[in-house]
Amino acid sequence: MSVFELSNVTYVYQSQYQRVEALKGISCRFEPGRLYAIMGSSGSGKTTLLSLMAGLDIPTEGKVLSDGVSTADIDLEQYRRERVAVIYQDFRLFPLLTAAENVMYPMELRGMDPASAKKRAAELIRKVGLPETTLDRFPAMLSGGEQQRVAIARALGMKTKVLLADEPTGNLDSENSYNIFKILEDLAHEDGYCVIIVTHDSELGERADMTFRLRDGQLI
Repeated sequence: MSVFELSNVTYVYQSQYQRVEALKGISCRFEPGRLYAIMGSSGSGKTTLLSLMAGLDIPTEGKVLSDGVSTADIDLEQYRRERVAVIYQDFRLFPLLTAAENVMYPMELRGMDPASAKKRAAELIRKVGLPETTLDRFPAMLSGGEQQRVAIARALGMKTKVLLADEPTGNLDSENSYNIFKILEDLAHEDGYCVIIVTHDSELGERADMTFRLRDGQLI
């Protein structure tokens, strides 16, 4: 049973000077417990597709469906809080918050009390393979691989079963890339998350349960 679906999704960038059809009738389904890769060269439509899946915009035509609900029929801020979590290439951690505070942030937005959020943050930090001493460190005190693990822990704090990862290993060396991919793979296979990675890394694409390839806005 699909937890996330794209149904005939088309997206058009329109200005007074030009009309660009960035996506052209994309249809695919995503199931829980699996890791997916979306691949394509620059300009293929990957970024646009991720933006629509993340609820930053709605399709010009077609639907993005989360548990059967279209993003066009739900408040997009609520959708981003409750239905998807995004992990970015550049980590997007708040520099003036500690690792613990970064992980706690989405939980507190959802109304969790600080004490419970701090306890849960410690659990999630351990889950992504970091020592508890990480909790009191600021992002600048962490390596790139450690920052990405904190970003994953923060995403897990959102209690959504769909994780979108935008080039999650793009700023990491090969060893850290493998470690981050393994964490995401385990979250899918062991914890039942639906993990969707947008990447240009062919090695990661080959290791995914299923790979979708984009070219000129179309699935091939």
